[in-house]
Amino acid sequence: MRARELGISLGLGTPGPFNAITDVPGVRVGHSTLKDTVNGKQVRTGVTLIQPRPGHARQQPCFAGCHVLNGNGDATGLEWIREAGLLATPIAITNTHSVGVVRDALVALERDGLADPAVYWCMPTVMETYDGVLNDIWGQHVGPHHVREAAENATTGPVLEGAVGGGTGMICHEFKGGIGTSSRQLPAEQGGYTVGALVQANHGKRRELRVDGYPVGRQMSGMNSPFAEKGTPGMGSIVVILATDAPLLPHQCQRLAQRASIGIARTGGGTEDSSGDIFLAFATGNQDLPPADYGRKDLPLSTPLDMLNNDHISPLFSAAAEAVEEAIINALLAGEDMRSDDGRQVDALKPEHLLRALSLTGWCKTM
Repeated sequence: MRARELGISLGLGTPGPFNAITDVPGVRVGHSTLKDTVNGKQVRTGVTLIQPRPGHARQQPCFAGCHVLNGNGDATGLEWIREAGLLATPIAITNTHSVGVVRDALVALERDGLADPAVYWCMPTVMETYDGVLNDIWGQHVGPHHVREAAENATTGPVLEGAVGGGTGMICHEFKGGIGTSSRQLPAEQGGYTVGALVQANHGKRRELRVDGYPVGRQMSGMNSPFAEKGTPGMGSIVVILATDAPLLPHQCQRLAQRASIGIARTGGGTEDSSGDIFLAFATGNQDLPPADYGRKDLPLSTPLDMLNNDHISPLFSAAAEAVEEAIINALLAGEDMRSDDGRQVDALKPEHLLRALSLTGWCKTM
């Protein structure tokens, strides 16, 4: 179940039809999920791929920006996004030790689609969080074919959440974590724009967990924790992708990405030294940016652009914070019980446990 199915309405905004990042027109999400045993070791990992436009990102780039709340993590391609303000490849999310192979696979996919590879290079964006508790991360089981599978599976509509794709082996607030998504649609008088969020949630301490502002983690402190005897609660990371169809310029995308921090803070995260908290926002509102075929001489000297005035950008910031907050809770509720190779039990956050914890704090349904 998702948060809204339980009567948990986070914030004042209105979700899109799917309450997912795919509510932004043209955005597609695909997963490749690995659940296997190899040489006696458990494999629980995968790849999640976000396509920003209906066609090839290279031919239809988007303005983009990024923000790092805490840098104990890695992401490829961010320096060029900071420099040029452009997203010209899909975005992939995987585990820490598979960033390289996923990046190389995305390069190969781009190469395969080129008529003349001599005029183009690419630096794909690949983000990661650590799944080494539940997954044989040193085995590096993700391969190029998994990236291709995620690309082939990319679609609009509802997005699978929880233990799928890159989120398969993740842990969040000491419960099973993974992929989560949500969206907000602004009213017509504010532009009618959509903001969608997708998270790979692998962060947080249980005692800090908050839902709708209520400290539910304190009510569940006696429940099983995978870090009771080994490891450190909150030792993981969270990465966030924000998408919008508003006409934002790169510096505005960076500002939007910063607001992911607020959604994470509302759920009780964002304060751990060991967490890699890296966020990327892209905007599809400008439809006719020149293709990213670097080296071409036939491109126009200039391109007319639209820009949302900063006086009207605050509702987008609120939408981003709410969407990230709800995406994290959705990731938790979509979890499934798992056990590590060394016997640690990672329990999903059961709806009845969350509702009971909320009731103990004085919360009442908002729907």
